[in-house]
Amino acid sequence: MDLKDLFKIVKIGEDITIEGWIRNHRKQKEFGFIDFSDGTTQEHLQVVYDTSLANFEEVNKLLVGCAIKVNGVIVESQGTQDIELKAKEIELLGDCPADYPIQPKARHTKEYLREIAYLRPRTNLFQAVFRVRSVAAYAIHKYFQEKNFVYFHAPLITSSDCEGAGEMFQVTTLDLERVNGKPDYTKDFFGKAANLTVSGQLEAETFALAYKKTYTFGPTFRAENSNTKTHANEFWMIEPEMAFTDLEGDMNVMEEMLKYVVNYVLENSSLEIAFFDKFVEPGLKEKLETLVKSKFIRIGHEEVIKILKEADVKWEFEPEYGEDIAKEHEKYITEYFNGPVFIKNWPKDIKAFYMKQNADGKTVAAVDLEVPGAGELMGGSQREENYDKLVARMQELGMEPKDLEWYLNLRKFGGCVHSGFGMGFERLLIYLTGVENIRDVIPYPRTPGNCDF
Repeated sequence: MDLKDLFKIVKIGEDITIEGWIRNHRKQKEFGFIDFSDGTTQEHLQVVYDTSLANFEEVNKLLVGCAIKVNGVIVESQGTQDIELKAKEIELLGDCPADYPIQPKARHTKEYLREIAYLRPRTNLFQAVFRVRSVAAYAIHKYFQEKNFVYFHAPLITSSDCEGAGEMFQVTTLDLERVNGKPDYTKDFFGKAANLTVSGQLEAETFALAYKKTYTFGPTFRAENSNTKTHANEFWMIEPEMAFTDLEGDMNVMEEMLKYVVNYVLENSSLEIAFFDKFVEPGLKEKLETLVKSKFIRIGHEEVIKILKEADVKWEFEPEYGEDIAKEHEKYITEYFNGPVFIKNWPKDIKAFYMKQNADGKTVAAVDLEVPGAGELMGGSQREENYDKLVARMQELGMEPKDLEWYLNLRKFGGCVHSGFGMGFERLLIYLTGVENIRDVIPYPRTPGNCDF
């Protein structure tokens, strides 16, 4: 039986059998107490045994980390829990030595646990983090499936650079060290230069214009040599695309989806949220509950800059029209409106080529969602559906339209108004858990100099 089910349905006096691991072991001469966990819930179960066990001496020597099978009867607990298990039989399934790195009395830093990432899911913190990761992923799929979105698997190997930043990992079979001058990619595996994707958006648009609504949810890669707390070289993205949807409709889905996922996690990971609220980020539960009840503000980029310029604040980075905003500005704006804020209609020159050009000729129909305590959480736009305008914009940026002929053809063959957005899954998890570093919300982080395990 799983502990998660046991705490819901088992009653005093019932005989049960459980399998899991020893998290702590307090031994006495004639009895002992095992702190037992099987990973299915944040809660542990106390197993009590005494000399009535046929193998009492062997059990009394078991160490933290051992895998065991316990048969016993549920009794009222004399400790902090309502119930405990009085063992009739305890069988060792997998031994564990005394030098096991995860010891209950040691205070393991997150940095140390990253060095033994294959063991860190056994700690209370990471048990909670990765259980919430699982629940949040399910909630994302559940939301989109309930709204008639088709789940699209974007290719991981691509010849296009969606963001145009050039920070892509190359995929090649050529020995580049031995190539003199510019490599001849016609001799490479795919016959052209190929990279790991930074986004599945462009390909997702092809499905949106066939299924009306689609979404990706998978890994993306960025060869950015950054060691900040919010950057990793491999991360997961959620990218919906919707036909017959303008920027306002895009923001409607962004708000509704985020509230749905946060509320689902609050309802289905209450033990984990309580744990984070107590040990990681005091006030986390209230922050998440407030977001679910909030009405998201919608405001133009130009007006945001005006508010920032008029603020009685000495900025580290002075806000300017036509430029991006900094973290300090994001924080101020969410505090100014006391809630989440959609900033829309961004300067054209700082946004991607595919975004819908507004009538003013200076801005595009793009939007970023800023949330209290985290800053930017999502970004999206209405896509440019006009063939000629899109070609002109690509040429203006020095792009070769022939390289994306298939993408341009979407505008020729039954094209329509369509929009989409992207949300980094790990950035959402940072917000949901209060754990600040992206390395601690993804099982095996890939960062500069690190691809272990």
